Amino acid sequence: MNLEKIAANFQLEGTVDRVEAMGEGFINDTFIIYTKEESVTNYLLQRKNKRIFTNVPAMMENIQKVCTHIKKKVIAKNGDPMREAMTIIPSLDGKLYFQDEEGEYWAVCIFIGNTITYNSAKTPELAYQGGKGIGMFQAMVADLNEPMIDILPGFHNIRFRFNQWDAVLAKDPVGRKAKLATEISWVENRREEMLNFWKLVESGEIPTRITHNDTKINNILFDQSGEVLCVIDLDTVLNSTCLNDFGDAMRSYTNTGEEDDENPDAVSCDISIFEGFTKGYLSQTIGFLNEKELEYLAFSAKYITYEQVLRFLMDYIDGDNYYKIKHPEHNYQRTIAQYKLLTSMEEQYPEMCRIVKIIANQLKA
Repeated sequence: MNLEKIAANFQLEGTVDRVEAMGEGFINDTFIIYTKEESVTNYLLQRKNKRIFTNVPAMMENIQKVCTHIKKKVIAKNGDPMREAMTIIPSLDGKLYFQDEEGEYWAVCIFIGNTITYNSAKTPELAYQGGKGIGMFQAMVADLNEPMIDILPGFHNIRFRFNQWDAVLAKDPVGRKAKLATEISWVENRREEMLNFWKLVESGEIPTRITHNDTKINNILFDQSGEVLCVIDLDTVLNSTCLNDFGDAMRSYTNTGEEDDENPDAVSCDISIFEGFTKGYLSQTIGFLNEKELEYLAFSAKYITYEQVLRFLMDYIDGDNYYKIKHPEHNYQRTIAQYKLLTSMEEQYPEMCRIVKIIANQLKA
């Protein structure tokens, strides 16, 4: 794979010096394009995963819509649109991507340097900044009325997940269902509660907005003073409920253990992290969230965590076809750890609701 040759297909300024791998991407392969001239920016080159994102051109169109809108907002407040928003670099033929001879899709954006990133939020203060970052993103696109192309059908749609779940249980392809009566009951006992929430989304009582859908803290860039600069990795921007972004963040931020922790006793929901993130998030979003969204904000943490319990267990019953596994019981191990997180959230749910209400009332006052 000649990365310099791939890079030459984009409208880059300056001369390419070298292209080096950046991190170990879970979905996409990411590289930095270094230019020879000090006065010219460097670039990020990504090979998009066409097996997960089956319509890369549509995905790039979504990203461009969002980036263009955010840049206008940044300029209006006298900010720096080159650092406070992603900048997509088109290919030589003007497309937002380049497709190579093997059918792989590549995209380039400007590399935003001199920034800080975090892999986790271990303090309420950092959780606050993470909440602020996601809230800022949602607030800036709240008035973007152009529809996003649905590149991930069924994403966070629990009715869609139940259809998959029922089909897998009926098929039981590797004969694991019989030994999982207890674990299956975890999913079934909460089915009605989760569907009742989703009905509010389907009816529009909980509105559909533009959402990020991958809200872990390492998708937020901070400047050297520790302030939020911008949100990156926009591959999953969709029309969905803002609550999915909040709930997904809480599933990852508040977990005192690992997603696949071998020791379930290490897993719980850290309520101080929940409170920190909520303060930051609502500081940016209180102006446009409606009362039903505020009412179900804490519930979204349970909803997304429950969905992940279902998906891990479903994949285990299905023979481990979706998630990469390190050993035959890996998806079962993930299920147990996620269920422990879910029950910890359920135990603290009244307090989570109280926290949301107090913060919202303070910000409205």
